[in-house]
Amino acid sequence: MLTLIKTMKKLNLISTLLTVLIVLMGCKKECTFVYSDWTSCSNSIQTRTYTSSPSGCKGSPPADSLQRSCVMGKIGNQIWTTKNLDVATYRNGDAIPQVQDNTAWANLTTGAWCYYANNTANGTTYGKLYNWYAVNDSRGLAPTGYHIPTDAEWTILINYLGGELVAGTKMKSNTGWENDGNGTNSSAFAGLPGGYRSFLEYFYNIGAYGYWWSSSERYTDGAWSRSLYSSDGSVFRDFNVKQGGFSVRCVRD
Repeated sequence: MLTLIKTMKKLNLISTLLTVLIVLMGCKKECTFVYSDWTSCSNSIQTRTYTSSPSGCKGSPPADSLQRSCVMGKIGNQIWTTKNLDVATYRNGDAIPQVQDNTAWANLTTGAWCYYANNTANGTTYGKLYNWYAVNDSRGLAPTGYHIPTDAEWTILINYLGGELVAGTKMKSNTGWENDGNGTNSSAFAGLPGGYRSFLEYFYNIGAYGYWWSSSERYTDGAWSRSLYSSDGSVFRDFNVKQGGFSVRCVRD
């Protein structure tokens, strides 16, 4: 009888240990996902790619690849990118559609991009033009560590540079503007006249005007923006319909 009791206790112990082992095997640990080193700059963007995760990691990596800006300048207490955004994917890696057809562009209610006049060569200098739906997409248009500036953040920048009447001269690049409209670029913002794509389908004012979105909605169909003109040293605050194609800058989180 004593031998039987000892045997039963051993079996119970083994059963308990097996149960604990099964539970532990089913509980995957939290861990850090492994990415490659950041690549060198290309179109002002660096990329790193998901490579692996330690054995037993719980969940999936947030994205197959991550992006961040590698060109920025400190203006006051803000750090801005100094070139217009030129990415064709959201932060999570999903593609942003390139839409060239005029009628299709005018009827969009989702994110899209284009080059000015649908000419790839313009992208080399001015980056891409995005509608506001791309700016506002929850997948993130800005690279990791950055965001599209709000209307209030644009105002902070402009006030730091002396206000709307004089900040434009400091924000415009010292080359590239028509009719002797260059600025001093004393802010290092390096604003260029990339023009825009109208919600009425057409392209306007490359070489003379530069337009940039904010992330702040003005009303159901429109959002706040900022613009610079070759003929003026001011910065203009306005709101535009969301189908418009404007340049985009990013500010560090």
